[in-house]
Amino acid sequence: NRNAQADKIDQLGQPANNASDKGYLIRQDGADGNNGSVKHGAPGKPICDLSDPRYDICEISGDARAIGVNRTVLYVPPAEERDTDGQEWAIKDQSRKQLVDIIEVNVKTLSAAQSLVAPECTSRHAVPAVVFAMNGLTSNPWHDFGDVLIPLFITTRAYDGEVQFLVTEIQSWFVDKYRLILTNLSRYDIVDFNKDAGVRCYPHITVGLRSHRDLGIDPARTPRNYTMLDFRLYIRDIFSLPPDSQGTPYKEANKKNETDGIDDGTEKQKPRLMLINRSGNRKFVNVPEISAAVQAAGFEVLVEEPSRDVRLEEFSRVVDSCDVLMGAHGAALTSFFFLRTGAAMLQVVPWGVDTAMRYFGVQAKEMMLQDVEYNIAAEESTLYEKYGKDHPMISDPESIHKQGWELTRQYFWLEQDIRINTTKFASMLHQLFQTLA
Repeated sequence: NRNAQADKIDQLGQPANNASDKGYLIRQDGADGNNGSVKHGAPGKPICDLSDPRYDICEISGDARAIGVNRTVLYVPPAEERDTDGQEWAIKDQSRKQLVDIIEVNVKTLSAAQSLVAPECTSRHAVPAVVFAMNGLTSNPWHDFGDVLIPLFITTRAYDGEVQFLVTEIQSWFVDKYRLILTNLSRYDIVDFNKDAGVRCYPHITVGLRSHRDLGIDPARTPRNYTMLDFRLYIRDIFSLPPDSQGTPYKEANKKNETDGIDDGTEKQKPRLMLINRSGNRKFVNVPEISAAVQAAGFEVLVEEPSRDVRLEEFSRVVDSCDVLMGAHGAALTSFFFLRTGAAMLQVVPWGVDTAMRYFGVQAKEMMLQDVEYNIAAEESTLYEKYGKDHPMISDPESIHKQGWELTRQYFWLEQDIRINTTKFASMLHQLFQTLA
């Protein structure tokens, strides 16, 4: 009755409103269900692991109840396991637990007394759930993938879609942009957890996302030994790009010409290079000259300035049609997930930036892409024009790094643009052309 329910709210701080669950499997018989391909083990107390420097995570098996508007996940132990005292954790449910704008989710093991007045389930579900946040540093593709999508892949891919997402701080643009990935990882409606007033009961709830390193996967720590190559091929499959058995576009064109044995005198297809030009900092200030150098080296050039609201379904096909993805070190290079095996990522590394390999180079190699890096000289940086050769950021960039991230970021990441010396750059382009033939 209403008074009894009010007592439950007073003691546990939980509402008990009805929840809608459109298109989702709801069980009202009180039985727990487990995904046949993922074993959670016998019901037990939640295990909240706070030891990893990157993320916190809780795994709750048994009677797990989620109340979104209170940002709370409860574990109601079976009678024989109940203690006089409960346990409680505050979990940042994203892959970077150091971010200050990720609000904690409360995870509680109820005591014996609390279990007797636990809020009743308004819906029961036969598949597991994962609680995670979409905010933080997202809106930057590198962070979209590195902080959310790859950790979500690591955490949920083994479920083969039989899992539901309960999303705190849901971002409508993120859901729209990455809908193909999200709906493949989960076949069920995404729940806006912050607005969900029901008491959702699941056989297993994970709070948080696992993360191994920046934009990376450690196969030894994944359920099925997933690799970055597996992730790239997974992304290509979701976006209906050609299978990995096909070579790069240029090699496929050459193969077709050789098979047909026709030489009608028309110009043969050239390898295609996508030149990504940033619209803000670290942009190329001599794009026409760079484009001319690329063409002189034998490439077809395609200049793009992708924005946050780019439609990935269409953009992925354009990237797939290219043999080389070229851009200054920055988030737009994350489009390398859409390249074919053997294609090249040509990363132009700005002056004073020393994270090229860690952020993109290692990953490209793991995904069986060619990693080509062009480290600009000081004279190719607009910092040289602005501050002169004797300024420490030009003569001794390491001295700037030693003064901390904020100064490093201001000079080398925010103030700097790039003016490539196309004569020097031409040599690298010709070498790259040869590797693609």
